[in-house]
Amino acid sequence: MKNFFNNDCLVENDVELEDEDLFPTENFKLTTTPNDFNISTIISFLDAGIFKIPNFQRNYVWDITKASRIIESLLIGLPIPQMFLYEKSRNEFYVIDGQQRMMSIYFFIKGRFPKDNARVLLKQKAGDKSFIDPTFLADDTYFSNFSLKLDSKSNPQKNKLHGLNYQTLDSSDKITLDLSTIRNMIIKPTTEDDTNSQAMFEIFNRLNSGGMNLNHQEIRMSLYNCEFIRNLQSLNLNENWRRLLGKDTPDLRLKDVEIILRLYAMLIAGNEPLVINRSGTEIKVEYSNSILGFLNNFASASKYFTDENIKLLSDIWKKFMEECSAYSSSDFNFSSELVSKISITFFESVFYAVCKDAYLTRDIDKIKIENEFLLNLRNDATFKATSTGKTSAKINIIQRLKLAYNLYTNNTVDVFKV
Repeated sequence: MKNFFNNDCLVENDVELEDEDLFPTENFKLTTTPNDFNISTIISFLDAGIFKIPNFQRNYVWDITKASRIIESLLIGLPIPQMFLYEKSRNEFYVIDGQQRMMSIYFFIKGRFPKDNARVLLKQKAGDKSFIDPTFLADDTYFSNFSLKLDSKSNPQKNKLHGLNYQTLDSSDKITLDLSTIRNMIIKPTTEDDTNSQAMFEIFNRLNSGGMNLNHQEIRMSLYNCEFIRNLQSLNLNENWRRLLGKDTPDLRLKDVEIILRLYAMLIAGNEPLVINRSGTEIKVEYSNSILGFLNNFASASKYFTDENIKLLSDIWKKFMEECSAYSSSDFNFSSELVSKISITFFESVFYAVCKDAYLTRDIDKIKIENEFLLNLRNDATFKATSTGKTSAKINIIQRLKLAYNLYTNNTVDVFKV
């Protein structure tokens, strides 16, 4: 059985998302110009909101030793890799490569370093006139003081900069740091076109020097940025959900958020198309043998969800998770082991069956999970075949969703069209 997320997966599944280019770039017209900004200017641009970290960027992941090394490099005059910025509009630049370096410098100048529990909150804590809300930055629950960590056990010679912070640097070193320049390559579309915004994300994938390309959900968080997509991160904090995943804190690369998106996509458009009429244009989302394309299309369409519908979907999630509180992850897969991960195909079918009527009637009290239903689902040979074979095939997805719904409602009639 393959892993849904390959390495460090959160759930079990035998579907591998297709590895394909999301955005063909042959028609994009771009220009790239170099600019050298010193550290003082970069910090002021961050605090003024001119330089921004887009939502699709991964969270800050460097440890304090690695962050200290970039500061040391600037202080001793070593060149550091250039950064790439995308000029989205006048006085608005998105950092598409160099985020870890830029944030490390920012944290050192501010004298604070994020603890693990702060990293998933950094983007949510941007201040109106600051890169990060000063109150949040000052909170010792989330930050510790940033003193350079440069000594090594393998090197008995003490580093003269070890233990210093920005305020305790001698005046010459402080000036050296403030005036150190970093080459910034600014990428700008030559013409105004809606497709240029898509280019930014593909460009990031190609330029990213960190050795870890963005995954699909990290791209979606910005490309399809809207209230529904943002709300997924709040739903991801549900304590019953975290317990089922066996992971107390959210995944830094949004793997758990992608699962929730997939559950909603299957609920709303997995069995029958979602059709939205917008300003005379029909937007249609339906599954067609590609999980990747399906989730992208659903995420794109979600920007048209009303506040009322978003609230309903949130309430459905909370109620469903309340029902899940009586069960463990091993109740949502085909394994006989007591300790095992959720099967995404099993879990999404349960979510669909249990929540479908609640969604259609807007009555969340219809959401109930009975143990008998889970046992019947696990023991249904046809359901298991559609959930563990070619799981991404449209016919298998529709069949397993229908089977789960019919078992849940004790309905033997084929109530849905394929």
